Amino acid sequence: MPAPKVIVPADDLRSLATALFTAAGVGAEHAAVISDVLTWASLRGVDSHGASRVPRYLELLDSGEANRAPSLSFASTTPAVAVLDADRAPGPVALSAAANEAVARARTNGAGIVGVRQTVHTGAIGYYTSAIAARGLVGIAFVAGMPNMAYPGVKGAAVATSPLSIAVPAPGHAPALLDMATAGIALGKIAQYRNAGKELPAGTAATADGVPTTDPNLAKLPLPLGGVKGAGMSLVFELLTSVLVGAPILSSFHSDDPQGRVHRQNALIIALDPAAFGSGDDFGPAVGATLDTLKGLTRASDDEEIRYPGENSAGVAESRAAKGIPVAAKVWAELQVAAEKLGVALPATA
Repeated sequence: MPAPKVIVPADDLRSLATALFTAAGVGAEHAAVISDVLTWASLRGVDSHGASRVPRYLELLDSGEANRAPSLSFASTTPAVAVLDADRAPGPVALSAAANEAVARARTNGAGIVGVRQTVHTGAIGYYTSAIAARGLVGIAFVAGMPNMAYPGVKGAAVATSPLSIAVPAPGHAPALLDMATAGIALGKIAQYRNAGKELPAGTAATADGVPTTDPNLAKLPLPLGGVKGAGMSLVFELLTSVLVGAPILSSFHSDDPQGRVHRQNALIIALDPAAFGSGDDFGPAVGATLDTLKGLTRASDDEEIRYPGENSAGVAESRAAKGIPVAAKVWAELQVAAEKLGVALPATA
């Protein structure tokens, strides 16, 4: 039976992560951004992209795969579009900057589109689209990464578990937030099942040879969500991000390029201003009415609640903000080791 989880107040977990990243040589501003993104995920119950990622980010920084002091630079040839060269910045730093740039361009042009080249692990991309939605705009994001997922007909890893997120502001409601991978399960989730000693859901993962398995100790490859549908989405996201910004990952990974397997990710962030589409002040209320209509439909059963995307995780965030964030014992032990190594004090826990 797994050890009980440690309960850590959200602010304390955020402060701990910030202190760890600062002690690891990351600038204070960037350290705070990374911590905000990871804590946001933990608050919303996306534990695979939350506190559990802190030790991994520290490893990326120690190895040099992630740049402690990146030089972010934007290039643009049209008013609505820009490309951010992230200089191997941790994903939260790069994508937060890209989201801010997309919002600024959308305010002026109705739409802002920013490609991100050469970043490292983007974290929960729902954070960035939610940040756009919080400013009254529609946020859309795609990410492509290193091939780590099966593809129909291919032996071994072929494409990435590339995620997509869309956030739509809904005054009076939690934003509608779609945040999903193209895989049936995330690699981080497989690790969570392994740590908990639980079997994986059938049809979500495979061994290194591509044989489907429910054993998290044997699982090496996530399977595409919906088979060919998830696989096709992943491939298209590679085209819309990596290839679009001139930094292909898939073709390089499967070639004899010595740099082909160096960890990196690319992204595309889009902000849309509803006013540019003529809906203006009517958009928010119309979104709310749409969500209310959905929730007011006849239930299939009395004990089944109708929820829209993002509603459940918003409720989890409210609860965890009040009661604290449960952190797996294994993750907490890793954070303790990192804190001791970097001379950072641990917060009180329950």
